[in-house]
Amino acid sequence: MQNRIMITGAGSGLGREIALRWAHEGWRLALADVNEAGLRETLELAREAGGEGFVQRCDVRDYSQLTALAQACEERFGGIDVIVNNAGVASGGFFAELSLEDWDWQIAVNLMGVVKGCKAFLPLLERSKGRIINIASMAALMQGPGMSNYNVAKAGVLALSESLLVELRQLQVAVHVVCPSFFQTNLLDSFRGPNPAMKAQVGKLLEGSPISAVDIAAYIHRQVAAGEFLILPHEAGRQAWQLKCEAPARLYDEMAEVAVKMRAKAPAR
Repeated sequence: MQNRIMITGAGSGLGREIALRWAHEGWRLALADVNEAGLRETLELAREAGGEGFVQRCDVRDYSQLTALAQACEERFGGIDVIVNNAGVASGGFFAELSLEDWDWQIAVNLMGVVKGCKAFLPLLERSKGRIINIASMAALMQGPGMSNYNVAKAGVLALSESLLVELRQLQVAVHVVCPSFFQTNLLDSFRGPNPAMKAQVGKLLEGSPISAVDIAAYIHRQVAAGEFLILPHEAGRQAWQLKCEAPARLYDEMAEVAVKMRAKAPAR
């Protein structure tokens, strides 16, 4: 029976809710995050939900920490069946304002953290005929204004997932990529950007979302069970993606209008 799962960014938000959703079915959990207090809380909640496992501090920017996590899964569980590359950080700002350091940080965590997670765990997944679940974003598909570095990082996660989907099929390792829209989470805790007004605007979008991390975790669970590759939890996101496929120029026009409004709301500099 496949029942061993590793989740990065499991100390809060979507990572925690994914852990709890799988815990309800008695899975063994390897929970990783830089937030050790949050990890311990997630594990306690997971045990109450029917799961078991261990926690390990892990910064996904450091490949050696991910390989150590994989080794811990081997020693404690005898392998791994599912990995969820969920750890991520928020960022915003118009391209002209973003520093190269902003770009480096975003790519290091949101893209290379996923690359390194896949790389570190692939030998275990090949052995178990397991599966990879990469958490991207609707930003991977829609590329909204004022977040170019975030868009590029998440688009990279989508491209990586597509690459692995076709490369790993013969090895019987399944791949899924999740592209949620804004939802109620603590992502703003990690926000980095040159313009404080941008953080406030993103905050309003997060707070106004009709869907929670609990909802998204449940949707992911269903779609993974159904074998879906591209998982779009939000109805509005599915509609937007359909629009982009059918009439991309119309979508770009709408995005350009959004950019004008965002600039209008930003304070004079």
